[in-house]
Amino acid sequence: MRMLPETLRQPLLLGAAAACLALTPAAALAQDTIDIGTVLDDDRVVVQRLLYPTKDRTEFGAHLGLMPFDAFLFTPSIQLSFDKHINERTSFSLLVGGGYGLQNATLRELQKPSFGAIPDAYRYLSSALAGVSYAPIYGKLNLGGARILHHDLYGTARAGVTLEQSIIPGGGFGLSPTLSLGVGSRLWIAENLALRVELRDDILIQRRQLTSSTHIKQNVGFTFGLTKWSAKPQRRR
Repeated sequence: MRMLPETLRQPLLLGAAAACLALTPAAALAQDTIDIGTVLDDDRVVVQRLLYPTKDRTEFGAHLGLMPFDAFLFTPSIQLSFDKHINERTSFSLLVGGGYGLQNATLRELQKPSFGAIPDAYRYLSSALAGVSYAPIYGKLNLGGARILHHDLYGTARAGVTLEQSIIPGGGFGLSPTLSLGVGSRLWIAENLALRVELRDDILIQRRQLTSSTHIKQNVGFTFGLTKWSAKPQRRR
């Protein structure tokens, strides 16, 4: 049997090797692949296990508030909150606060001798609200690859009363039924501590003494504070 020349032998060997690879079944190339199966919808709690659970925990908070959108008054406030979390999403919420409406530039301009006018406006003094909060979103944020931040997003609906005072001397006070709607977020900084920010619209049904009239008033504002959580419940074994 005649031997092929050396110049033809190497190309033929390379071609044969390529043909063998082409004919090799895909299953043989993937024989080391591990099939972990399908993650069922019922397994999502395991996949999304919370580092900071809220169920059966209480949350106390102190917050600084600000109502910057009033036409005549600039209103800082202090708010105290209490939440009882009945599950990972829903909590009963209580919020009490106090503050004072300070004159802004518009009101000071109206009170100058050139105008000499005082609007029929009311300043915020205090409020007490109770209701529910619902947090459908729990997220994790990668901060520069160095730290994972845990946060949530919630909506809230509360009802109660708000006490306000007329800025007109002798204008009296108004105790108004209030519906409060808001959205907020928590950012956990430790196991039992979280930062909390909330945007709230307090809708007042206000009866004014000087004009004997009823008005719908909106107090839109922000709060920012720190909340303290009770210890995590012990897991049953």
